[in-house]
Amino acid sequence: MHGRFESRHPLVGLSDELIRLGGRLKSLFADARRNAGLGDSELGVLNSVVEAEHLPTVSQIGRSIGQPRQLIQRAANALVEAGLIETLPNPDHKRAVLLRATERGVAVKREVDARADETAEAIWAAARDDGVRDATDALRAIRQELETQLRNADNGRA
Repeated sequence: MHGRFESRHPLVGLSDELIRLGGRLKSLFADARRNAGLGDSELGVLNSVVEAEHLPTVSQIGRSIGQPRQLIQRAANALVEAGLIETLPNPDHKRAVLLRATERGVAVKREVDARADETAEAIWAAARDDGVRDATDALRAIRQELETQLRNADNGRA
């Protein structure tokens, strides 16, 4: 990292850059998301449900994307009403239901992804660059490690 704040921890610099990059990407892909008829929160929750390795709960999604549980619950309720996700009983918790995408929800997510892919191709032919894939893999690894650390810290407090 170059600039005035080279003494900061690399994760602090990464956080700053991700916030800025997130804003730029949100603007870039706004049209792809807008056509789905869902707000950012709803699309974020739909994405989290469709892409989850295991059926998530509202609280798990909130922690994963750094949003309050109440915001995620409102978005999940709207997605259930729209028939894009459904709730299932959670054998590990009486009140925290599991969320699963419906076929229609997966289709909506894939349509948004396809429009976003078209946007990316139209503005940046380098999107196929291995550097972008490497950066994505590195960011995913950092996120997964942070999630493990946070989960372990939470379990230590229980």
